[in-house]
Formats: sequence, structure tokens, C-alpha cells
Amino acid sequence: MIRSASDAAVTISRRRLLAAGAGLGLALPLVSTPAFAAPGRKKFVLVILRGAADGLSMAPPVGDPNYVALRRDLAITDKALRLDGDFGLHPELKTIHRLAGVGQARIAPAVAMPERIRSHFEAQDRLESAAGGDISSGWLNRALANLSAKTDMDGLSVGPVAPLVLRGEVATASWSPGRAVEAQARLPMLIQDLYGDDPVLGAALARGLQTETLAQANIARLAPEGVEDLSPAARAKLTRTLMGDSREAAGRLGGTVAGFMRESASTDLVAISLDGFDTHANQAGPLARRLAYLDALLGGLQSGLGSEWRDTVVLVVTEFGRTVRTNGTLGTDHGTASTALLLGGGLKPGGIIGDWPSLQEARLFENRDLAPTADLRSLFKGVLAEHMGVDRRALDTTVFPDSAAAAPILGLI
Repeated sequence: MIRSASDAAVTISRRRLLAAGAGLGLALPLVSTPAFAAPGRKKFVLVILRGAADGLSMAPPVGDPNYVALRRDLAITDKALRLDGDFGLHPELKTIHRLAGVGQARIAPAVAMPERIRSHFEAQDRLESAAGGDISSGWLNRALANLSAKTDMDGLSVGPVAPLVLRGEVATASWSPGRAVEAQARLPMLIQDLYGDDPVLGAALARGLQTETLAQANIARLAPEGVEDLSPAARAKLTRTLMGDSREAAGRLGGTVAGFMRESASTDLVAISLDGFDTHANQAGPLARRLAYLDALLGGLQSGLGSEWRDTVVLVVTEFGRTVRTNGTLGTDHGTASTALLLGGGLKPGGIIGDWPSLQEARLFENRDLAPTADLRSLFKGVLAEHMGVDRRALDTTVFPDSAAAAPILGLI
């Protein structure tokens, strides 16, 4: 773990760290010594699969007699990683299957938000705001506001854009892996000069600098010797290789996120956005690659957290599911219910979360979609209540406004 550039435990030079960081993002000086997370602090990671991930492929209902007839060439049967006699996992979800085998991963195979929306952007806004038509803040930020009133706690978003779910009154950090700028960029220094003393912008700037410092430290560990001698373009190319689309790169990204969580005393809530799950045509190959990426990211996160995995819960969700029938281009279209994945070292072992509605034609939603049997807000509430300690009144009124009818799903942790 890297505390500062002069720490005796550091195995790379400051020059090398900054050189590797230049290919990733902003080449900035170490602005402070990162504080290390205290043992036993509860951590929550939300992963949003954007594009409507196909739950019937993520967790194929191998025991449902209607599955193969409806899914035809997209049905996953013999290659499914079995969970029990009724469900399996996509063959690329090897890490999740391993964790399920030791009681650290479960599936919720028929979940959705209460509104039936098939527009990606509207559904993602609803998933992340969970506040009716109000999209000025996200439920994870509102939960953070409740928690940070009791203890110091920060949020971090990982992805190209800070997601709505973490936007709101509480300032949070964000990091987009793979950015490339010139090694001698002067913009960070100019911003420091202009806004360093500002009570609001200065604090936000310091948070961003701290985030970038941790990112540089974690990425620098992955870079080969001699990286400091590469040109800016070559370093940028190296960074894209290190943090690209392969399974290996995904594992490195998961480990880097774990580094943020380990090496910061207060980064306990993280939101990660993964794109590429809108599979209208030729679904099998692209979906397999995206699920392999997800699986490796989660594997890197688990191994990177080490002993702190026992205090971590990860929830993987998507804005809606896909049609139960295959379309004419070997893909699926926008549907309703999908599968959520719940992982963590402190999970209670058990079967599926919620009920299975079956794929009988009479039970399909609008004769085309998997019908939801559980409200995603109930799953969110259960995790926030049992794992993070958010009280029920706050969950029903502030974090998820006007949601008292959606009771938390308890007994998971």
C-alpha cells in the first residue's frame, strides 16, 4: 500500500508513479498522505449495467420448462454454471459462481423498479433517483447524507460520467479510468492557483486531487519497469492496455477500485458504471464478453479488498430486463424484470431472493416480458438497512421518498 512518495514500503519511485499516471489521467503531485481504511468499516459497491442486461442469460432458469422453447438459440443449458436444480449462471460468470459456492453470492432473478419504462434514459434516471419525477439527486447520495451525518463517509463513482445515483448535496469523488493528457499539462496547477483557497471549490479540488493520487499509485504498480522513459503517447497506449476491455484489464480495474477503498479512511460507498448491455442483435457473443468483464472486475475487487471483503456488499443491477423471446436477429428487445446479483463476504447463504414468476405464457408481463416479483427499492433498502445501518424512517421518506409500501428485503446480511 502506498502512503506517500517517501514511504519506505513504496517499491516504485515518485518519478515512475507520476509517469504512469500521466498516461492515465492528470500528472499531479501527492497532495496529502492517504489515510488507510479502519478494519471493520462497512463498504457498499453498486454496479450499474447500462443498456438493460439480459437476466435470463445472466442467471438462466434451467429448471423452467418453457425456457428453451422461448429462448431457442440463446438458451443456456448444458454450459450453465449450476446454482441448483432451477437456476444457473452464465458460463462467463466463473468468479460469481465460485463465490456462490461458499455462500457469498446470490441472485434476485425477477426484479424491477415499480414503473414499467422501456426507455433506457428514463429507466436509468428512475433507477438512480428513485424519487418519482425528481432527478436532482440520487438515492445513494441521499443515503450518504444520512450516513455522513453520523460518521465520516465518502462516495466515489467510477466511469466516464459521474452517475445520477451519487449526485446530490453531499460532495463525492469521481474517477474515469483511461483518460490521457499531456504529461506536462498545466491545467491542474492553474486551477489550484485560482481556486485553492475557495471554501467550496477548494475542497472539491482537494478531493479530486486525492482521488487522482490514489489512482496513479494503483496504476503505477501495474506498469512495467522503464515506463518513465516512454513518450506521453506510449504511456497513454500502455494505460489503455492496462485498463482496456479484456478480462485481465477488468481484474486490474477491480483491484484499482479496491485500492481506493482500502487506502482511504472514508471511501465506503462506490458506484461503478459499465456500458454495453443493449443486445438487440447477435446477443450471444457481445453479452458473453461484457459478462466476462463484469466477472473479472468483481474478482479483482474481491481479491484486492483482501480481509476487508468480509465487510463489503456488492449489488449489481440494470435498468430493466429484456424480452423472453428471441427476436429475428438473434437478440432480445427491451423488457421488464431482470436479474440482480448480490455478493459479499458477510452475506447469509441462501437461495434466490424473491419469487420466480415462471415463464408460462399466461404469467408473462404483457405477453412478452418476465414479470417482476420484487421491487428493486426493497432490495436497496435491505442492503442499506442491514449492512450500512440506515434507519427505516430515513429509507421510506428521504432516501426513497414516499416508498413505505416497499418494505426492505431483510435477512440477507
